[in-house]
Amino acid sequence: MAHGHVAYGMRASYGLTYITPETIAAWERGLAAPTSGELTALAGTLWCSPGELMGAATTLREHRLTQGLAPEDVARGSGVEIQAYLHMEETNTWRGNDRQSAALAEVLQLPLPDFITVTGRADDLAELLRSAVTTRWQGYVRPVSKVLPVRKRHLEDVLQQLHADYQSRMVRTLSWGGGAGADASGSAGQDFLDKILEHFWTQVRGTGAGGVGG
Repeated sequence: MAHGHVAYGMRASYGLTYITPETIAAWERGLAAPTSGELTALAGTLWCSPGELMGAATTLREHRLTQGLAPEDVARGSGVEIQAYLHMEETNTWRGNDRQSAALAEVLQLPLPDFITVTGRADDLAELLRSAVTTRWQGYVRPVSKVLPVRKRHLEDVLQQLHADYQSRMVRTLSWGGGAGADASGSAGQDFLDKILEHFWTQVRGTGAGGVGG
């Protein structure tokens, strides 16, 4: 469909009289972004869902649009006042408590990695995991469980495996001896720590604890 056809469809079917071919072109080129209502109308005009028009969702708004929900639906489902939710969506800063966060995950059907990102816990989780793999992992089961709603047994398995993976890398590279071996050890260890969340989610999926509260 040409830009003019899409614009006409949005005007005729959804009453968005201000939509022009130039508007559609600007959206395509990333020079502007449609509002929630415009995205819904665009999806309807193109006979698809809003989620199909978006890349991987990373923000509250994007996850809501992917599910085709109105702000009121998410606010009500998560137990948050609508004005408070709208502010959180505008600033992309989730401020709900644990109960509301769990409800948000259910409403938006968030897998664990997205749940952690949307609720702003990724940096805190990464820091805890780095400490867990470089010291005694047992002491971090409770702190990590406060950030991440995963059963203790699953979390223990994941942290123990992460710790073993990190330590084995350090031992393997240190066994080369001094000099270049020491440098390689530091590099391998830092690379593992830099990608700690990636390693963590791989282990979480391996334990079958991939859902919030799973």
